Amino acid sequence: MMNTITIGGLSEKTGVNIETIRYYEREGIIPIPARSEGGRRIYTEADVRRLNFIHKCRDLGFSIKEIDSLLSLVDSGQYTCRKVHELTVHHAKQVTQKIANLKKMEKVLVEMAAQCSKGNVPDCPIVDSLFDQQIL
Repeated sequence: MMNTITIGGLSEKTGVNIETIRYYEREGIIPIPARSEGGRRIYTEADVRRLNFIHKCRDLGFSIKEIDSLLSLVDSGQYTCRKVHELTVHHAKQVTQKIANLKKMEKVLVEMAAQCSKGNVPDCPIVDSLFDQQIL
């Protein structure tokens, strides 16, 4: 019989929270595991590898949908390095755009904070700015 582990063991090996593992099962990106006679989930080394893949993708900012697409390619055996490269380059462009948006947000927040007198009065330029339509 191959080596199997429980959900707690899978969590320890991968650094992924148990509730997150259950969420990934519900989303269908991790197969529903076999159960022991006592009803406990039983995972294999293949599950460890798959969850490591998912965890690394999440750390890189891939969405569940993007990860599902990557895994579909891998699972079907229909992936090529070119296809994976295209998906990665597309994701990198999205990350670049998010960074640009975050820099804009940072600039606006710093400017708003600089306008604040920090006084104990109800007149606050930060609140006023948040009501303004033209923040970003």
